[in-house]
Amino acid sequence: MTDFESGPIPGPEILALPPGRDLWVFAYGSLMWDPGFVHAETRPALLRGYHREFCVSSHRYRGTLERPGLVLGLDRGGSCRGLAFRVEAATVPDALAYLWDREMSSGVYRPRMVPISTAGGRLLACAFLADPRHRQYCGALSLDDVAGRIRECCGERGPNIDYLANTVVHLHALGIRDARLEALHAAACGQSEVPCAASPGLA
Repeated sequence: MTDFESGPIPGPEILALPPGRDLWVFAYGSLMWDPGFVHAETRPALLRGYHREFCVSSHRYRGTLERPGLVLGLDRGGSCRGLAFRVEAATVPDALAYLWDREMSSGVYRPRMVPISTAGGRLLACAFLADPRHRQYCGALSLDDVAGRIRECCGERGPNIDYLANTVVHLHALGIRDARLEALHAAACGQSEVPCAASPGLA
């Protein structure tokens, strides 16, 4: 058994993808600027019904078991602006293998095919949603609680606040403004405005 509450962590077959078809992947966090898989096209995209949120405890990369940090997930409610990547059929297996290795190690995310809106029309895309049943899910925290954990925690990939700062910086570079993340960064830094300065490699 794994951390996945309903049994072993599912593989890419859970998406029930038709063979020989291109795949769209919806990115909302570090996948936006560091996708790590081959793709043929990128489009700005809007996902309704979920929003970008620091709702996943990080026991390794941005925190420890004793002092868990927080990383992003797609949580219920609102909407989220991100990017959609089109993966050509021939490279879909490699892309999914990479994504599963990157996102599904603990089973805290639920991979789903979700409808997204783009300038080229509506599409179905693979998205990794935060699983509210998982023990690493913590979506009920207040902004101040989230800011406090991010301010204090550090993991294998560095301080949690670097992850937040780099997220805000990269979203700005992509022309995406996220008011809640900017308010969270201000609270975590104890500042009234977001100073867009961070190390790009730490996200």
